[in-house]
Amino acid sequence: MHEQMPAGVTITEIVEETPSIRTFVFDREIAARPGQFVMVWVPGVDEIPMGLSSPSSITVQKVGDATTALFAKNAGDRIGIRGPYGNGFAVSGRTLAIGGGVGTSPLLPLVEAGQVDTFLLGARTASELLFAERIRRAAALMIATDDGTAGHHGFVTELVSRVDLADFEHVCVCGPEVMMAAVLAILDREGCAERGQFSINRYMKCGVGLCGSCCTDPHGLRVCRDGPVFSGDVLLESEFGRYARDASGSRHRV
Repeated sequence: MHEQMPAGVTITEIVEETPSIRTFVFDREIAARPGQFVMVWVPGVDEIPMGLSSPSSITVQKVGDATTALFAKNAGDRIGIRGPYGNGFAVSGRTLAIGGGVGTSPLLPLVEAGQVDTFLLGARTASELLFAERIRRAAALMIATDDGTAGHHGFVTELVSRVDLADFEHVCVCGPEVMMAAVLAILDREGCAERGQFSINRYMKCGVGLCGSCCTDPHGLRVCRDGPVFSGDVLLESEFGRYARDASGSRHRV
């Protein structure tokens, strides 16, 4: 796939995963490492970065103009895909994965490749738990819901105390940034921040490292090229968990 030009793909299936999340399956497989992302072009609306939930699918929560337009699509409609971009997760040995909400999506290829031993899965409520049964088939699964309708009553970060971090060479995390920052604080407190791999989301225009819109403070690391997966020790002194920037470059709290 050409790095600069989106390839037209046809949506072949739309799966309602939860009341707010859908998977869009398309008619082309993309050779990507778990955790890499693609730029998704919704004609006439916008182009946005999205993680792959499989070589031929993206899993989407309706949160803005582009995702709202995606939710209006039907099987047979066309969108554009370019990529994959970024570094993805790099694991060997025993791996703990922690996913919150739609952030579980980029972790699923890692699970289905047999590279996750234990998965901590969180959601607001039971009906919003994403890919729980698919994860359970491949890894030991622990669940937390904010309202207590399934698993532990509380945040997914509270499950970290129920595992022995010393058992894992890697801790791969994706979800709301507040949740990920809480996980990083735990790893830092336990002296193993460098074992964490965090997939972060930032506003992007090009996706290929040219425009600078996804640069992070204070080191200028580009999410599209240097990420989207960053080691926890790199993030400790960064903007991570504190603020991000919008299309104008203005800061806003995450």
